[in-house]
Amino acid sequence: MRLSLLSLPACLAAASLFLTSCDSTPRERQAAVKDELNELDTLARKGTRKIANLGKAAARVNAANRRRRDSPLDPRQEIAMESQLMGPYSGQIDNLTPADLPAAYAQLVRSARAQRSTWSERDWDYARAVYKRLNDQVKQIRMDLPARDEVRIRARQAEFVALQAGHTAKEIGEAARDDKAAD
Repeated sequence: MRLSLLSLPACLAAASLFLTSCDSTPRERQAAVKDELNELDTLARKGTRKIANLGKAAARVNAANRRRRDSPLDPRQEIAMESQLMGPYSGQIDNLTPADLPAAYAQLVRSARAQRSTWSERDWDYARAVYKRLNDQVKQIRMDLPARDEVRIRARQAEFVALQAGHTAKEIGEAARDDKAAD
């Protein structure tokens, strides 16, 4: 059974009430419950502030990402990123066959996993562009894909999206810490 942050103080309050009820007066029990409820209220206020700060940080990161994505990608940089990510499949995305696609996705995810720690926000934009082109190719030949290969491709797509989401979460966390340090 998993306890949330809010249920732990409530459980502690109930336990302390139970343990002290035998040897205490109703007034003492009332004071103990009041103290526990004050602690619970304090935790709830802190949690509310943290969530509000994360929401503000997420909004700022989202706005910055929108502004950055509004500027077009440099075609030369896009080709360079494709070369980094796709290895032997570089320059061939539009000509990949159903037999090539699972390995091409594996190459993309393997490269992204290896390089993600050094990537800037703009590098992620270029990686997403390569990912989009690969997805567009899947749409073109989906009817010719065996189901087992489509499952493998979906798994790689999910992994790439998870890598992106991890980066975004890290970015929001850093923005929230920067806000906290500025306060």
